[in-house]
Parts: sequence; structure tokens; C-alpha cells
Amino acid sequence: MYEVLAEVVRNGFPESLHYGSVAGLAPDGSLAHIRGNPEETVLPRSTTKPFQAAACLAAGAPLAGERLAIAAGSHTGEDFHVKTVEAILGDAGLDAAALRCPPTWPEDEPTKEALIRAGERESRERMNCSGKHAAMLAACAANGWPAETYLDPGHPLQRLVRRTMADCSGEEPSPVAVDGCGAPLFGLTLTGLARAAQSLVRAQDGPRRAVADAMRAHPEHVGGTGHVNTELMRALPGSVAKGGAEGVLVAATAHGHAVAVKVIDGSPRATTAIALSALAALGADIDPAAELGTVPVLGGGRRVGEIRTVPEGSQ
Repeated sequence: MYEVLAEVVRNGFPESLHYGSVAGLAPDGSLAHIRGNPEETVLPRSTTKPFQAAACLAAGAPLAGERLAIAAGSHTGEDFHVKTVEAILGDAGLDAAALRCPPTWPEDEPTKEALIRAGERESRERMNCSGKHAAMLAACAANGWPAETYLDPGHPLQRLVRRTMADCSGEEPSPVAVDGCGAPLFGLTLTGLARAAQSLVRAQDGPRRAVADAMRAHPEHVGGTGHVNTELMRALPGSVAKGGAEGVLVAATAHGHAVAVKVIDGSPRATTAIALSALAALGADIDPAAELGTVPVLGGGRRVGEIRTVPEGSQ
């Protein structure tokens, strides 16, 4: 059974509800916060990018700093993101034509408007998954693997991604689906996803530690200007946060608290607030990120309500 995790309140009237599940781990790894059914398998969508980046790094892709952060991120398509993606591809002897993610407009609205005014079109490098795809191509170049089929689930890189996710989560990923960007997508339980997130902040060395350090040092490459993942990591130094489509999000603190969230209606608008509430229930200090704990509801351009979390047992 799913639980009510958040409610939308407009002028004091409860307008909508968000149901879902949460798995929360204490720093010792125990499952200490449960909402709904955290043992149900979900498709983790872009929350898997840090683990895909770790697999690329383990395969020998020359990624560090901003390049590793964008490999683990869902960027907003700003110019500095595109330059980083192009740099990864260039060092691999490739260009944007090698990317197999679909062409899109950038998610950053000012950038999109500027491109339209300039007569530009949608492009693959502006797609929010292009950093991950560039990293995958870099791993192929480092190993002499075929670049044309890097999205095939049987490709050596994708087999490594699946093994990496199994190692991080402590469970065998299943089922195998196709993500929105075309990459293989491996299912996990929310508890397994929370364990994977915790493995990033608990790693002392190796690819996982490198990915976590890059995300923390360059949060603007994990998201972008004003992106909630970026702002959450800035507000809670040492933390990692990564959202995904269809209402999925993972977050882990520097002290090892970790949560995985799935909102069953697929909306991401309350996931950060839900994650922060779960981290607080685990004993984490989330005060520096307090303003992210609710989302304004507007009427006529002014705030008339909020999206807020619903405490356990209140429904």
C-alpha cells in the first residue's frame, strides 16, 4: 500500500495528494524509515546516473571534475554544459553526431529562448542525458568497444553498468527497460536504490568516491542554474542528490543518512520536500535546506498556498 506523502494546499483547501513510498537508511545501513512499500521494484530512471558514471570510470573513461559530475547528472542544457559534453567527446575523438540520445531543447528556459531567437534547432548535446552518453562513448573509446551499439543491454559497458548497480544496491537489477534517453534501464527496489545512494557517500576511494566528490564539487553540472538537485547539494555540503523522471529521487548526507523516494503519480514537484522530511526523520540536520521543504502554490502570480509533506500516520 502506498502512503500519502505530500499534499497541495491552495488558499487553505487541500487540492491534491501525492501517494508513494520512501526507503530511509540510518548511517549504519539499517532500514530505519519506511513509508509505503519500499520493497517494491521501481524503474529508477536518472537516479542511476551516478552509478552509470562510476561504471564508465571503472572502464577507464578519463573523467574527472566537471566532466565526471556531468556524467552523473541531468544537466539543463546551458552553454557551459554543452562545452563540457563536447570536451568529453573531443578527447574520445568524437563529436555530437556519435550521441544516441534524442535531440531536444535545453531545459533551461533562458537558454532555450536564446537558441530560438538565434534560429537554432533542437540538438543532442542539449539533451539532459548527453553528459552520461558522452561518458559512455568515452568508456568505449578507452576500451576499443563498438561505439555504434553502446546502448545495447548486451554491450560490454552496459553489462558493467548492471554489475556496478548490483554491487552498489546489494541486489540483482531487474527488469531491463529502456530509459527516455534510449539507454538501458535496470529496476531496483527503493531499499536497494537507497543502499546504492548510501554507497556513494560511504565510499572511501574508488569510482564511487570519485563520482560523489565530483557531484559535491560541481553541483551545477549535476543539474544547472536554479535546479533543485543543485540547490539541495549546495544547501547541505557533503550531500549528494539525484532526481529522475516519474517521481524518483535519491539523496544521501555526508554522515550517511540515505533516502530513496518514489511518487506513484510520477510528479517530481514534491520529491525533494519528501526526501528532506525523510532525512529529518532519520536524524539528519536539514535546517540549511529548509526553504526546499515546501513548494509555493501560486494564484495570480502570488503565493496562495504550498505543496507540503504529510507526516507519517496523519492520514
